Amino acid sequence: MINLKSIRIAVDFDGTIVEHDYPGIGKEMLFSFQTLKELEKLGARLILWTFRNGKELEEAVEFCRKNGLEFYAVNRNYPEEVFDETISRKIDADIYIDDKNLGGFPGWSEVWQILVPFDLHQQEMEKQIAAARKNSLRRLFGRKDKQNED
Repeated sequence: MINLKSIRIAVDFDGTIVEHDYPGIGKEMLFSFQTLKELEKLGARLILWTFRNGKELEEAVEFCRKNGLEFYAVNRNYPEEVFDETISRKIDADIYIDDKNLGGFPGWSEVWQILVPFDLHQQEMEKQIAAARKNSLRRLFGRKDKQNED
C-alpha cells in the first residue's frame, strides 16, 4: 500500500484532468476532480505538470480552482522555485499521472484503486461506522437521561 502522506504527484492537464481540446479546455474527465481532491485529503502534494504556459496555463489553473482544486505547485517542484538554466525542467515527483504513459491513461477509477487499495477504504469505513454508532448511543442515552430528569 502506498503511503500518501506528503507524496508528490505530478498530474498532466490535457487528456488527464480534462479531455483534449488544447488550446481550449476540454470536458472534465470522469472522476478527475473527485479523485484528486481525495488524494489531497489523504496528504498527497499535487503538482500540475503541463505543457501549457502563459494565458493557457492561467486558464487551466483557474478552471481547476473553480472546481475546488488548488495545486501545491504548477510546473515547479515547489511553489517558490524559480526556473533558470541550473534547474531541470523535469518535475521531481514520486508518481506521474499522464495520458502519455506507456499503455495510456487508465482512467481515474483505476488510478484511485491503484493508489488507495480496498483495505484502506475498509478501514476508513469501519472508523466511520464506529463513530456513528458511538454518536447514536450518545444521542439515545442522552435523550433518556433528559427524559428521566423531567
